[in-house]
Amino acid sequence: MFRCQVCGAIEARSEVVSEVFLVDGLPVLVEDIPAVVCARCGDATFSRVTTERIRRMVHGQTPPVRSVRADVFAYA
Repeated sequence: MFRCQVCGAIEARSEVVSEVFLVDGLPVLVEDIPAVVCARCGDATFSRVTTERIRRMVHGQTPPVRSVRADVFAYA
């Protein structure tokens, strides 16, 4: 049974999401990740298998499909 680690809700849906991870201080975008998403707060949870695959991808076992330029803003 699902229970959200953020808000405690028990309703969720399967979705495909995109997530930005920081790898060695640099942002890396991973697209099309299968996830379970909380119906209340929207927090995405990944399976252990998915998490391990992402880890291998972003640490060099898979070349990126493309690179993009990103603007950076400081909220100060």
